[in-house]
Amino acid sequence: MSKADFRPYLPTPEQSKISGPTARAHTKARQSIERVQSLFSMWGKLFAEPFRGITTDGAPLKDLFALRPERAPTEAIVVAASALLATMTDDQRDRAVFPVDSAQWRNWQNTEMYVETHGLRLEELSERQRDAVMAVLRASLSGQGYETTRNVMRLNGFLGDLVGGPQVMNEWSYTFCIFGAPSTTEPSTTEPWGWQLFGHHLCLNCLVIGTQMVVTPAFFGAEPTYVDTGAYQGLSLFDDEERAGLALMTSLTREQQERAIVYHSMMGGDLPEGRRHFADNLHLGGAYQDNRIVPYEGLPGAALTAEARRRLTDLTAAYLAYLPDGPRDARLEDFERHFDATHFCWIGGTGEADPFYYRIQSPVVFIEFDHHAGVFLTNETPERFHIHTIVRTPNGNDYGIDLLRQHYAEAHGAAEDK
Repeated sequence: MSKADFRPYLPTPEQSKISGPTARAHTKARQSIERVQSLFSMWGKLFAEPFRGITTDGAPLKDLFALRPERAPTEAIVVAASALLATMTDDQRDRAVFPVDSAQWRNWQNTEMYVETHGLRLEELSERQRDAVMAVLRASLSGQGYETTRNVMRLNGFLGDLVGGPQVMNEWSYTFCIFGAPSTTEPSTTEPWGWQLFGHHLCLNCLVIGTQMVVTPAFFGAEPTYVDTGAYQGLSLFDDEERAGLALMTSLTREQQERAIVYHSMMGGDLPEGRRHFADNLHLGGAYQDNRIVPYEGLPGAALTAEARRRLTDLTAAYLAYLPDGPRDARLEDFERHFDATHFCWIGGTGEADPFYYRIQSPVVFIEFDHHAGVFLTNETPERFHIHTIVRTPNGNDYGIDLLRQHYAEAHGAAEDK
């Protein structure tokens, strides 16, 4: 599958969407645009809602998640987080450290706009502190997960250079927060705590309870998806997710494909009005969509052949590869236990060059892949070189919130028994 050429869509100076010499100046100028104002207004209203979780009908399913050991590398993460906290000034702690049950978990977004006043902005840190932040990520993720994260950041820098906005989008224009680690003590190997990193095309939320982890929502994207020149030439993202998704779809029988395809057009055509959003395109689980109702669509897992089941399981495993071995194995076990209730749906074409969207949705996992139209590049329709992906835990366990509830219920019960 050859790479689509993004070079014809590089903007001229007149087409550039870089609106200021710094990230703050750019953001201020962009926020004067009515459509941007409406987006952030909508996000603010969604953020104000009490958390419920992504569901199919507004009612989270119960008893899907349980406190259990999962062989997460907790000790290594605690060591790295403690080392980071030791570098922080009092002011940095005040801006970056929040209670583990803080609603601030949900206050992330994936645009290039630097609107936040909380957290640690990596490009504003010393090299020592930046390295300490990255050490937390390295300890928390698989080797592949850490490399994917760094490559998203590198591609963001590549995009910034391409469009003349390196002060707006660069390798370090991301915000980091810690949750639950008190400012005077170390992160715990037994009590819940976590961290968050977010910015353009990237968001990771990691809650740790003992040797158990929840690392969702996890958002990875890139525009373009590969580097064709410079220090990182040859770097490429989402090849497996793109290739394996299309291979699964084309391996289905004609009848199964007809069930899986919910719309043939990614823009216009049979796509209903309102299904496409100017910022999220076809994604339903993006920033601030923590309570979205997304009914099942497409082909149920129970209707798949053994070969198709294997392909769908392998595709799901590719999306969970950012997790360390123990948590990844636990997520896959959860997925396989609910396989018959899992649905796979598709929007778009199935040709080698066609852009497309697909979703894998079950009671315990929510995955989306979407080819996007240009934001900083000028393609007005979706192309293969701009991709967004997201992994969520539906039914109330994004950010580990359901596990956190169970932890406190057990701790409260134990206190009452004494």
